[in-house]
Amino acid sequence: MSRRRRKALPSEPVRCSIESLSHDGRGIARQDGKAQFVDGALPGETVMAKMVSTRSKFDELRTLEVIEGVSERQTPPCKFADLCGGCSLQHMSGDAQIRFKEDTLREHFAHFGGIEPEEWIEPMRSDDSLGYRRKARLGVRYVPARESVLVGFREKRNSFLTDIDQCVVMDPRIGERIMPLRQMLHELDAYKRIAQVEVACGDDAAAMVFRNMDELSEADRARLIEFGQAHELHIYLQPKGPDTVHRIWPESSGSDDERLSYRLEEFDLTMRFHPMDFTQVNAGINQKMVHRAVEWLDIQPGERVLDLFCGLGNFTLPLARRGGQVVGVEGDDTMVVRGRENAQFNGLDNVSFHGADLHGDFTGQSWAKEGFDKILIDPPRSGAEEICKYLTAFGARRIVYVSCNPATLARDAGVMVRNGYRLVRAGVMDMFPHTTHVESIALFERDSS
Repeated sequence: MSRRRRKALPSEPVRCSIESLSHDGRGIARQDGKAQFVDGALPGETVMAKMVSTRSKFDELRTLEVIEGVSERQTPPCKFADLCGGCSLQHMSGDAQIRFKEDTLREHFAHFGGIEPEEWIEPMRSDDSLGYRRKARLGVRYVPARESVLVGFREKRNSFLTDIDQCVVMDPRIGERIMPLRQMLHELDAYKRIAQVEVACGDDAAAMVFRNMDELSEADRARLIEFGQAHELHIYLQPKGPDTVHRIWPESSGSDDERLSYRLEEFDLTMRFHPMDFTQVNAGINQKMVHRAVEWLDIQPGERVLDLFCGLGNFTLPLARRGGQVVGVEGDDTMVVRGRENAQFNGLDNVSFHGADLHGDFTGQSWAKEGFDKILIDPPRSGAEEICKYLTAFGARRIVYVSCNPATLARDAGVMVRNGYRLVRAGVMDMFPHTTHVESIALFERDSS
């Protein structure tokens, strides 16, 4: 039986009048009642676009030419913006990007939670929308047709790596070294067997973690070390799982030595982390975010504070600097250890870290039995719907919720409101400029009525 042939896509450009913007940043138009999602187009524009896929209910297109533009359009700061999937909003002005993210959060609160905060706060913005990104996983692939090793992010809506020689949104210590990195990888004996490069930057040092699928030759190890020396980078290898990551340059005196760090100057804290640890990608926004969270919780002497999904202590230790007794809880045992390391390194003894399954009822744990006056929660994208059902048991007067997904924040906010809390304030934080990623923060207070 012959396989049914896929219908050929139209070769001629399509004229599209853009009505609105989807949550993933694509322009939305309609043709004979059928939705068209157009990469690189903005509401109010008329564009000529190329069809890239068609389905029964919608078409996907890519902008070729802007016939009638709008004031929100700008020239992308990166020459690869039209193709690279690392960013999707570089053609939109910074002010328009923020409005888009605010509108996304508003719509999710209305749709999923059926609620609205009593006060919308001014958005938290980066001082610079370029060179901000301190963490990334870069794909690596040898392409025989180009006789080259590519390093970077995938192209928009396909699995190919984008052919780039720099990245303007990455920290310059990484973003300006893409081409030298490609050239070095091509010179390795194992040039076809490096799967990815994990990059991480602290305040004073940056690191690259090479996922080597085979044991490297001594010559390859020497080339990697030479690259690290020439570009002042820490070099790590990962031959198998995450627990096999180890540093080969500078020479390591032990696992405790393999740390990067960033400062939270307002709280006189040095936060140490391993390159594979989760940290916030935007150091400037992180400083502002921590300040706001601590300010909103307003810790008073003698209060007990709970920090859920605490990681390495990014919020926990600043809260401890403000007094009271702070308890950090995390589902990842490695991060529990890192939190304790950071507390000890910074001389804090009014904080403790505990590991727990944060997908169910933990109110019976020994660290939880005394209850809490204030709570901070910073869950993953999946949110914390189950946890929010149990938080009322602690009787906390204030809860600050930091979110990387407006849909789950809105859903969980609905749970909180139904369980006796008011949504007092909320707003967005531009943690990832030029992308559709929406980071937000919300304050809940116990309803005393």
